[in-house]
Amino acid sequence: MTSENQDPWNETDPVPLYVITGGTGSAANTFNLVTLIATRSEPDAAMQPEQAAILTMCSYPLSVAEVSAYLSLPFSVVTTLLSQLVEDERVEAIAPVPVAAFPERGLLEAVIHGLRKL
Repeated sequence: MTSENQDPWNETDPVPLYVITGGTGSAANTFNLVTLIATRSEPDAAMQPEQAAILTMCSYPLSVAEVSAYLSLPFSVVTTLLSQLVEDERVEAIAPVPVAAFPERGLLEAVIHGLRKL
């Protein structure tokens, strides 16, 4: 096939996901759907557009699921991008609060009852 027969680049074609992630297939860090992501630095001109978008949108902490939805990218691609940003110390990953850390309902009701008596 000669170069004359090849179709020109079409910008409307979707970009293969391995191009977005830089070809890396596994995330170094473990992320959960509810792990919160918070920006630690501003995006720069040399960054990938997806990573710059993450830095811009996470000025207020967002969950990995929200980031994935806003970017319309699969969870695995977003976690790879986030791993790179965490390694570069551009974002902070905040683990969700474990369920065991929440006080029991009975304890909360007792506190409320005690406060009402005051």
